[in-house]
Parts: sequence; structure tokens; C-alpha cells
Amino acid sequence: MRDCEALDKAISGKELTMEDGLELMNYDNLHVLGATADYIRKNLVGDEVSFTASYYMNYTNVCAASCQMCAFYRKEGEKDAYTLSAEQIEQRVGIAKQMGATEVHIVGGFHPRLGIDYYENMMRIIKKNHPELKIKALTAAEIFFLSKLTKNSTKEILSRLKEAGLDSMPGGGAELFHPEIRPKIARGKCTGQEWLDTIEVAHSLGIKSNVTMLYGHIEKPEHIIDHLIKIRELQKKTGGFITLIPLKFSLDNTELEKEHLVNNECSSVYDLKVIAVSRLMLANVLNNISVYWVPFGKKLAQVALSNGGSDLVGTAFSEEVYRAAGKPTASSLQELEILVKEIGRTPIQRDTFFNEIRKF
Repeated sequence: MRDCEALDKAISGKELTMEDGLELMNYDNLHVLGATADYIRKNLVGDEVSFTASYYMNYTNVCAASCQMCAFYRKEGEKDAYTLSAEQIEQRVGIAKQMGATEVHIVGGFHPRLGIDYYENMMRIIKKNHPELKIKALTAAEIFFLSKLTKNSTKEILSRLKEAGLDSMPGGGAELFHPEIRPKIARGKCTGQEWLDTIEVAHSLGIKSNVTMLYGHIEKPEHIIDHLIKIRELQKKTGGFITLIPLKFSLDNTELEKEHLVNNECSSVYDLKVIAVSRLMLANVLNNISVYWVPFGKKLAQVALSNGGSDLVGTAFSEEVYRAAGKPTASSLQELEILVKEIGRTPIQRDTFFNEIRKF
């Protein structure tokens, strides 16, 4: 086993550089890496593992982009393309409340014919009929697209949506920011810098957000570390990120699979390394590193919680994006409670902003 100066720096609380991050990505002792990340996690947030009761609503699968890593999108006019009406939205949100959801997580595609009034109306309906539910809606990529489509600034779009009831934003569309990799996995989306600029505007308006990182496809270690450093620098500036959610690439039904650019999903070893390195790179600015159990599976999610993870995201009621890539979705609060207790940690149901609702 070789020494690792970056781990020594992390333990001492120093900020890690690009070179440090690359050293961690190439470090070959996963047990030591994971144990160090878990030590940092315990010092920051203790032994509680949080999750929320969240209902996922995809308002449309019509998308003007055609991302190589996405199995969800459809082109307008395809037989299984859809866009929800106001009545359908209200029906689904009513179901969400009956299921015990405390937030509605709303994302879709880049629909070329939906104006801002569609989204304002959606949020007003939800807030009028279900004021206790938090609306976590529209990624920075969707906001940027809507800005270009309607010829309004991102600030104007976000201000109007906040007025209509938007509480926070999900972290999707971030993928990987580096310009070398982004066009190869996210055709038709905003650039990494445009995503960052859009979310900075949201934070300036008091709209907090999550942030994601898509890994396990054709990226290199430097793309992962570049992404984490850019998150860290913006977090220092705005303090607006709530949690990082590293998202494992799911292969089935994607263009990357069909073109044989990726033949297998990444290993569990790589999954755990990404979680651990994320914790160590962001330790001084972001307390929450989320383990999204849907692409991981529940058993690997338990291991990831012992490699720096501190949150399970949520129940994922009605999740469709990963389901389109062949992953089973949806869980109950009780199942997540058991998952956490099995590894000797304390399960906590939280709200959108990581405030405790109850301890199990």
C-alpha cells in the first residue's frame, strides 16, 4: 500500500487541489479511502442518515435535446410521447399527498412548445390545493432552455416561477461540466458554465438547489475532479447547494449502449470511490453527500453510506427516468428506515431543506 498525501491533507482539514483529487481517484486502497471519507462524514454530520418522502413527477418526456446517456426522452409525435395537462398534474399531486410525500420533485424534457405560463400554472395549482407540499422543480438546464425559448433572462424566468410557488430546484442536468466530456454525453443541453451561471442566479434569488454529477460512462478522473471543484467554488460564493447527488450512469436503452461506446456499467468499487472522493473534495463547504439508492440498489447503498454518504435522497415515488433505463424504483419510508438501521446508523425523515421531520 502506498502513502497518499491527499488523504493526510483531508484528515487535517485542508482544501484539496486538482492534483490531490487525481491522487485520490488513482489511489488503490479503497478501504482506507472509504474509511477516511467516513471519518470526515462522522465529524461533519454524525451518525444520522436522512431521506425524504418525495414524489417524482415528470410533466413531459418530449425533449428537443437527445442526450446520449438518456433513455427517457422522446421526440414530439412519437407514440409514447406525453405532456401532462393541468388536470393530470392535480390528480398526480393528490396521489403524492395520499402516499405521504412532503415534496413534489418535478422535471421533464426540453419541450419546444411549452411557454412559461404552463409552468407558472402548474405551480399555482399545486400551491393552491396543497400548500403544505414543497415544490422542487425544473433543473438549471430546463430553466436555461426556457430562457432561450421565450427570450427572457434566466432571472426573469426564475423570479416568475418563485412567485408562482417554486421552493427549490433539483440538481439534474449538471452531468459533468468539463467542455471536453459534456458534448459527448449531453447533446443539446446548455454548457457546464451556462448551468453554473443559471444556478448562481437561482441562489441569488434565494432559491436553493441540489447538484448532481453523472459518472460511470466515458469520463476520465480529471472530469470528476473538475466537476467537484466547480461545485465547491460556487458553493463558497453562494452557499446555495443543499446536497451533492452523484448519479451512476445506467446503461440500458441509451445511445451510448446502442453505439457500443459503453458496454458495461461501472463497478461497485468505482461507485464507492466516487462517493468517498466527493466527500473529501467538498468536506469544507457541503455537509450532505447523497447516495441515490435507485441506481445503486439498496445493498450497495448501505456500503456507500459507510464510504462518506450521509443521505439516501428519498422514496422516489413514481420515478420514471431510471425506470426507463431498466432500474426498479420506489421505496417506502419503512424500507429506508430498515436499510439505515441495518448498518447501525440513525434514520431521519427530513424535508426538502434537510430539516428533521422525525427520528425513527
